[in-house]
Amino acid sequence: MALTGRAALLAALGSVPIGIWAPGWTGILAVNGPLALACACDFALAAPVRRLGLTRSGDTSARLGEAADVTLTVTNPTRRPLHARLRDAWPPSSWEPGTEGPASRHLLQVPAGERRRVTTRLRPTRRGDRQADRVTIRSYGPLRLFSRQGTHDVPWTVRVLPPFTSRKHLPSKLARLRELDGRTSLLTRGEGTEFDSLREYVPGDDTRSIDWRATARQTTVAVRTWRPERDRHILLVLDTGRTSAGRVGDAPRLDASMDAALLLAALASRAGDRVDLLAYDRRVRALVQGRTARDVLPSLVDAMATLEPELVETNARGLTATALRTAPRRSLIVLLTTLDAAPVEEGLLPVLPQLTQRHTVLVASVADPHIARMATARGDTDAVYAAAAAAQAQSERHRTAEQLRRHGVTVVDATPDELAPALADAYLALKAAGRL
Repeated sequence: MALTGRAALLAALGSVPIGIWAPGWTGILAVNGPLALACACDFALAAPVRRLGLTRSGDTSARLGEAADVTLTVTNPTRRPLHARLRDAWPPSSWEPGTEGPASRHLLQVPAGERRRVTTRLRPTRRGDRQADRVTIRSYGPLRLFSRQGTHDVPWTVRVLPPFTSRKHLPSKLARLRELDGRTSLLTRGEGTEFDSLREYVPGDDTRSIDWRATARQTTVAVRTWRPERDRHILLVLDTGRTSAGRVGDAPRLDASMDAALLLAALASRAGDRVDLLAYDRRVRALVQGRTARDVLPSLVDAMATLEPELVETNARGLTATALRTAPRRSLIVLLTTLDAAPVEEGLLPVLPQLTQRHTVLVASVADPHIARMATARGDTDAVYAAAAAAQAQSERHRTAEQLRRHGVTVVDATPDELAPALADAYLALKAAGRL
């Protein structure tokens, strides 16, 4: 229980000092008889906090940047009406900076024997699981002179999912996929490795696609259309080691890699391919296998939600062995990792032949756009030195990429905004060339 500010002010204005003596103690006690009686009545009429019933409902997941509404139902089983202030506590990253106070505090009035609901709107600023903390309730009497305060543990978890900002590129990539499938009326034939159907020749078609036997049986020239092979296996490998923690802009490299992986997974599942996910540094952090085309994207998003970069050096041998166990048959292995010289030359290159002799390998890496801006900067001595350092860093990345290409690896090196569409284009190019 606690004395409110109103009661303290009245006590100061109307108190009568009384001298008190006791063995070993002498002092003065200020007593206000009417106020004391009013406080006692106010305290007795305040609804008890511990007897209240609290339950939660609402959203259990939300994408990063979107709102999540969690409803708290407060049941008052007592005979006294509840007049209270309520604080619904969550971790600081559950709100944008400066908005926690107004969002987590509520005024509450619950008549005796009834229930009321209050909704807390979260706006998480980080991925992962956000777990509710304690609910603190301060119950006031009708005169608001005294209050009762207590806390309740009401568990609830909201999983904050990756935002998947590259979803906006999916329609254009699907249009390209339909072109490869030969299902659109374009001036270019669908490419691929499997015969699909015959259609009438239109100006601009490749003459090598003309089916002369079918043409002889009809009055128009017929051309073959082709489609990429389906039901191929794609293994997305996320490197969650030390290098994935480096920040590019406002987010770690791992976040950009996950966004690119989601776009590729959405595209590949629409193309009829099977998609699995492996997240690894020195042990398996996430593994998604055997999902249907309808379930693969939600499963990947859910698995990626709790992934965080680990400040350890990635074990390239362990990653390779785990990838080979996860993909026993010929597959496209998409490794989202760094192109820094030391980790690649000392870790990946020695074990790369184990992957390339059995699988098609594609390495995708997040480039820092700040380095590109530094490389073009001029104006003063500091800018020139910064440009020289940036040019050297770019040269090292290009040399590392060339080393990978000499081993038959397809390399995609792009900034966070460009990585996802560039990776999707590389996948479509491999599919069109029949290399999957």
